Amino acid sequence: MENHKPAPIAKSAEEGTIISMAGNTYRMLVTGAETGGAFAVMDFLIPPGGGPGPHAHPDFQESFYVVEGEIEFKSEAGTYIAKKGAFVTIPKGGIVHQFKNKTDKSAQMTCTVVPAGLEDFFMEIGKPVINGIIPPPAPLDAEAIKKIEDRAKKYKQQLLPPDYLDR
Repeated sequence: MENHKPAPIAKSAEEGTIISMAGNTYRMLVTGAETGGAFAVMDFLIPPGGGPGPHAHPDFQESFYVVEGEIEFKSEAGTYIAKKGAFVTIPKGGIVHQFKNKTDKSAQMTCTVVPAGLEDFFMEIGKPVINGIIPPPAPLDAEAIKKIEDRAKKYKQQLLPPDYLDR
């Protein structure tokens, strides 16, 4: 008898595309290409001072589980300090949010995105790196900024000024 059910997806600690973006390292654990677009899961290594600036994405729900360290999540709704074992979800709808590692130690989070697609944005603007390596942020010249802005529009990401949530 033939089995037409999809096989489980399993990856070792060394497998999955690994990219550096804005000084953070993201490993793709499972992508939309592997889930029929249903979801994607990524492992984030966030160095001290790391994390993205304020942004919004109305078409994705983004959920984070803090594996190690401490991360400050900020949104239009307020600020939450997420420590090891904490869970934070950003619902669909486009609330402006960001996260930052404000400690002196690297943090690690698992990020699940529903539906998939946000990982494609990351892979298009990130640079491939070796597992476990957190390289310094690449300089943002005019060409790099233009590429990020173009890809953000393609993936319906709204990028906002660094002080947007401080107002």
